[in-house]
Amino acid sequence: MKITKKYKRLIIKVGTNVLTQDDGCLNESIIENLTNQIGQLKKEGKEIVLVSSGAVGAARKMVSLRPNLNHIVKRQVWSSIGQVKLMSTYQKYFDRQNLHTAQVLATKEDFRDRQHFINMKSCLLALFRENIIPIVNENDVISITELMFTDNDELSGLIGALVNADVLILLTSVDGLMDLESNQLIKKVKYNDQRVHQHISMGSSNFGRGGMHTKVNVAQQSAKLGIDTYIANGNTPDVLLKLFDGQLACTYFPAGEKKSGIKRWIAYAHGNEATISINEGAYKALKSNRASSLLPIGIIGFDGSFKKGDVLQINYKQKGIGVGLANYGSNVLEKIISKPQQKHLIHYDYLLLY
Repeated sequence: MKITKKYKRLIIKVGTNVLTQDDGCLNESIIENLTNQIGQLKKEGKEIVLVSSGAVGAARKMVSLRPNLNHIVKRQVWSSIGQVKLMSTYQKYFDRQNLHTAQVLATKEDFRDRQHFINMKSCLLALFRENIIPIVNENDVISITELMFTDNDELSGLIGALVNADVLILLTSVDGLMDLESNQLIKKVKYNDQRVHQHISMGSSNFGRGGMHTKVNVAQQSAKLGIDTYIANGNTPDVLLKLFDGQLACTYFPAGEKKSGIKRWIAYAHGNEATISINEGAYKALKSNRASSLLPIGIIGFDGSFKKGDVLQINYKQKGIGVGLANYGSNVLEKIISKPQQKHLIHYDYLLLY
């Protein structure tokens, strides 16, 4: 069944293992095929963000660095050189489609602050309007330790939430999630199915940082936010066109209910690690079908300081059940915790439950 008409705004993430050959060099035949498919989808009126790895891999064979150089510094140097090579290669093939590209480099810090989040969204929407393809990658030149994404799978999920995408496609080097016992492809996974993690073998790709565990987490999170998500084999010729024609063997994560823009940001924002512990009454109220806010009377404790506008984690019996935006700071909560008839700490409109 042809499904391409369902989707207007697409996030396509392609991993290092798809873009590079066994020696780590860029596989230009894969890039050419990918850009040809994107060109065809653009003619159908699609808005597309391409989240692309491969910068570090592109530079490994270009420049030999001193063996004793710090591994983080190596990554920074290779990334700064390889990103130029990666973008020039993409533009060479997109030129044949009469399409312009734009480079967008991001770090986790760009998504922690609501204003940065909005600024990046405005930029991407402007590129859509001008029919330009944003090519997004992690800024490995400055992304170290706490500033690093798990990998570009995580980044693609953030971008999908940012622009309210209709579909997220994670292109990797396998057909999708496999059942470890039967070795059969798992074709469909619900966003709240935790049993699926028993089918994931640990490990990462040859050149990339991530693996199937990250992809499934991102896929389920994105689906929960209302984005149809697919994990598919990027080495398959015309993979995107076959997927949209309903002719591709892959793993599909159907979208849940669409979340508001603020809730999409809250889902991925990294706060100051402050946590709020709630009692059973508050837990039942939040989990009910009613639109319930979190009131101080239902809070039994908190860990860490926070201010108005920070993203807080909500715990029940030492287990995270959701996140929300603080309506006031920890200095205020300290005075009214567990007391009745007090102003909500987290309003329902700024609350996202797992």
